[in-house]
Amino acid sequence: QRSTALNAKKLGPKLAYVPCISTDDLPAPGKATSGVAGGLAICIAVDPKGAVYALGDKCPPVNQPLSFGKVTDGTISDPVLGTKFDLKTGEVVDWCPSGLGKILGGIFDPVGVPVYPVQAKGKTVNVQVDVNYKANFEAEYWSGILDAQGKANGKYY
Repeated sequence: QRSTALNAKKLGPKLAYVPCISTDDLPAPGKATSGVAGGLAICIAVDPKGAVYALGDKCPPVNQPLSFGKVTDGTISDPVLGTKFDLKTGEVVDWCPSGLGKILGGIFDPVGVPVYPVQAKGKTVNVQVDVNYKANFEAEYWSGILDAQGKANGKYY
């Protein structure tokens, strides 16, 4: 039988350093930029002292890019709702303190963002991610979409 995304077995986690951005694209201290590593949206942040951090680039609760945020000593702030995340752990330091944030933040529980090890190698900034994450997500996603339409197993309900 041929293998498709619909009957593919889940792959185990496989951590590897993969290219994200060029060192020429590193932002100035106190700023952040976006990149992609292993199919994941990554925020590359540089603190005022020049240390480089990699975090998930989607801010909870509404998933706007974290890479538009302001980087200060030890934190990066969500550009819209003002939530501050710890650069080292991704944990919430201050949940939705802005005007609109107070409204939305009261509806959702505080959730942090993932953090990833980062290293510079030559002219590239590499980020350690699970290189099987995207394939596992897509296998589950398409099966769920097709099942919702009644076609995951090739039959209708």
